[in-house]
Amino acid sequence: MHDCSAFANRISKNRKHLRKIMQRAGVEAYRLYDRDVPQFPFALDVYGDHVHLQEYDTGWVMLPEEYETWLQACVTAAASACEVPPDCVHVKKRARQRGEAQYEKQAVVGEDLIVSEYGRRFWVNLDKYLDTGLFLDHRNTRRLVGESAAGKRFLNLFAYTGSFSVYAVTGGAVYSETVDLSNTYLEWARRNFALNGIDERAHRTVRADVFAYLAEARQTGKEFDLIVMDPPSFSNSKKMSDILDVQRDHVRLIDGAMALLAADGVLYFSNNLRSFTLDDSLRKKYAVSDVSHQSVPEDFRNKKIHQCWKTKHRR
Repeated sequence: MHDCSAFANRISKNRKHLRKIMQRAGVEAYRLYDRDVPQFPFALDVYGDHVHLQEYDTGWVMLPEEYETWLQACVTAAASACEVPPDCVHVKKRARQRGEAQYEKQAVVGEDLIVSEYGRRFWVNLDKYLDTGLFLDHRNTRRLVGESAAGKRFLNLFAYTGSFSVYAVTGGAVYSETVDLSNTYLEWARRNFALNGIDERAHRTVRADVFAYLAEARQTGKEFDLIVMDPPSFSNSKKMSDILDVQRDHVRLIDGAMALLAADGVLYFSNNLRSFTLDDSLRKKYAVSDVSHQSVPEDFRNKKIHQCWKTKHRR
């Protein structure tokens, strides 16, 4: 019999602190536990009445029967601590990934759920893909975008399911373009738009390779007041004209986005590559400030979950 009491106790302690804070803020999706106890290498996220339990690959070796018994004990402990039925705990093993792994379908289709966040609503699926449709570590950044979007023209690059666009438009953006290479995720973004009463006639979704989009948008003279760009660390998608490596390519990406940015506009550039270093040449060309300490929410124990920079033209 596996003793998971330390795991359950830490979840309960974190839940007691966070639950009321999140309820008062109208946030239904947040991180409750992230490898707090080394013997239980999980990230546990709450999505309404459901729990998303991701096991990190530690390299530990167990016999299959022992592993399944241990994992089931952990699921039972998590369900009890979160006061949900065990079948509302959605388990994934998250090994180190490369390429398009974050977009790959899983074996289970799962059920689409709706969660609320600061007055916005989003479709999520806790089983179908490795990721759920809403990156919880950017909740603060989304809110910041929503608070600064009134009257602005907004551009969302590597948009995934369009959550930044939802915040911008519901925050008063007069026009937006949501750009991604995946039809699946652009359709998901349109469902999020519909869920939040967004009129797609004024807010376009664009299927395009971001490099190609940036070049074409510059040629046609497009201009935006607020831009968000959150690229994957690496992508070798066959739909792209080239392999994307964010460390190698970020100068080109930021220069391309800044060419579309209005004189007094703001670009938020982010990525989650832990070893990432911003090229010094960008600080010389633009007014760049690291806002990672503001953008990572309080419920994330790992303050290096992503890095985020606010970039403006030098006056």
